[in-house]
Amino acid sequence: MSNKELAIKLINDMPEYKLGYAIAYLQGLSADEADDDAFCKKLLADYESSGDKGDFVSFDDALKMCEVNIDAVQN
Repeated sequence: MSNKELAIKLINDMPEYKLGYAIAYLQGLSADEADDDAFCKKLLADYESSGDKGDFVSFDDALKMCEVNIDAVQN
């Protein structure tokens, strides 16, 4: 049995409620790298042209803002 035949058999045997997962996975596998790169470049361009990007926040400041004690989370 070829890989394609096996994939079709598995899909045919799959319960309907799981097909969405298989479809999403297959779409991800068949996505074109150029489309993905274009999408990422657009996200970056949108971010760079945004007026409300905000200010840079250091890691330490972010911890304080979120009230996280890094020593309590490590090890």
